[in-house]
Amino acid sequence: MKLNRIAALLAISLGAFAPASQAADLKVGTIDMKAVFDGYYKTKDAEAKINESRTQAKKELDDRLDTFNKAQEQARKINEEAAKPELSEKAKAEKTKALNEKLQELGVMQREVQEFQQTRERQLSEQSVRSRNSLVEEINKVVAEVVKAQNYDLVFDKSGQSLNAVNVIVHSKDAFDFTSDVVSKLNADSKKK
Repeated sequence: MKLNRIAALLAISLGAFAPASQAADLKVGTIDMKAVFDGYYKTKDAEAKINESRTQAKKELDDRLDTFNKAQEQARKINEEAAKPELSEKAKAEKTKALNEKLQELGVMQREVQEFQQTRERQLSEQSVRSRNSLVEEINKVVAEVVKAQNYDLVFDKSGQSLNAVNVIVHSKDAFDFTSDVVSKLNADSKKK
């Protein structure tokens, strides 16, 4: 079945009271929103910023893990020293006390590292969502402008998938697609910079 007939059937079923002649005059458009999102220059900028933040977070986490590993090594050495048979009872007690303090310190450090990791992951996730939402808002604004300017009645997203992970739009003529118009309009700002 051709897209025009599908669109006409959809329009008729949605507006059953509209005359059939109006359904035949529908102007249908398609857009690949994934291609628009990927082709928008600000998407690449946003991804670069998020990747930079991820790299910085990984460096900070690695630094904390390095400090934790050094403290673990110190605890291991204290434990080895406390296990030496030639130590006096007083020296063993001091080493055991030092070991217990170091183990408590390690417990605190481990919790801090885990909290840091969880906090940074949440922050990066929130940053990514905010950035994506901002980009989608900008894209939707330009899509709406193009739809209005070209007087489309119905617009379908070619990249959309059904619940069965099958493309919703199986086929459409290239003449219906206005993806490149939207990408060009979005990227016009990058040429001004």
